[in-house]
Amino acid sequence: MSEELKGFLAMVTAASIWGLSSMLIKALDHVPALELLAHRTIWAALFFLGLLAVQRRLRAFAGLWHTPKVTSRLVLAAALISVNWLCFILAVQSGRALSASLGYYMFPLVAVLLGRVVLGERLRPLQAVAVALAGLAVVSLTIGLGVPPWLSLILATTFGLYGLIKARLAVGPVLSVGFETSLVAPLSVIFLLSPYATGGLFGWDAWTMGLLVASGVLITALPLILFSAATRRLPYGTVGLIQYLNPTLQFLVATFVFLEPVRPVHMAALVLIWAGLALYSRDMLRASASSRAKSAGTSATGVSN
Repeated sequence: MSEELKGFLAMVTAASIWGLSSMLIKALDHVPALELLAHRTIWAALFFLGLLAVQRRLRAFAGLWHTPKVTSRLVLAAALISVNWLCFILAVQSGRALSASLGYYMFPLVAVLLGRVVLGERLRPLQAVAVALAGLAVVSLTIGLGVPPWLSLILATTFGLYGLIKARLAVGPVLSVGFETSLVAPLSVIFLLSPYATGGLFGWDAWTMGLLVASGVLITALPLILFSAATRRLPYGTVGLIQYLNPTLQFLVATFVFLEPVRPVHMAALVLIWAGLALYSRDMLRASASSRAKSAGTSATGVSN
């Protein structure tokens, strides 16, 4: 099996796990959202610490505390991803998994917009049109539903800001997410041991406890490791395209498994978002092909010289 095929299978598996994760969250709808978030954080942190111990990277993990600039960014990243996870849990448990899928569809276009606003990156023409179409989708949802799609916007924005922070850190995904979950895990333990928690740390039945552990390992740690393996073997443009499998599966689960009503306004917004993503993907693939062509030309020139 070629390295590219391994990367493709790893990315498809990761996106599929994330896309189907709402079913596990739904199976835990008897667990309050904050408790589910706490468990997800704790078990993910324990898994990553165990993995880092096996890899003999605990010293590198501890070394992150000695770089204040990195630590401060990881603290902010931990806060953003915690809000993102909590909103996703609340969306699924309250029957709004469709809104969650819309949020993750919006994410790539929000990321482009954040790059323009925060980093001053120039938008290429197709990117500008794609962002405008996403804006029209938000307007159509606001008019059709009578309120802005806050949940979708929060999910897209928090994940976009999270990605913005992580993209500028020279820290691998296992180290960084292990550090982030370890920051939040002590607070999670304190909350679960408090009188405000319904089931506490180990107070749920065996089946529920198994699902809670799976929320940290199966839908958090495992897909991240697969995603990391894919990014080492595939062009980033390909990774981005396969990533759309995640919200697509979320949409299908919300519609055909949870039987959430799909209103005309939802379909109108989806058409606008899909059109924007199509333009964005075309632009991304064109830029990737151009970059590879330039790289090949430079390499050929170097060899001839």
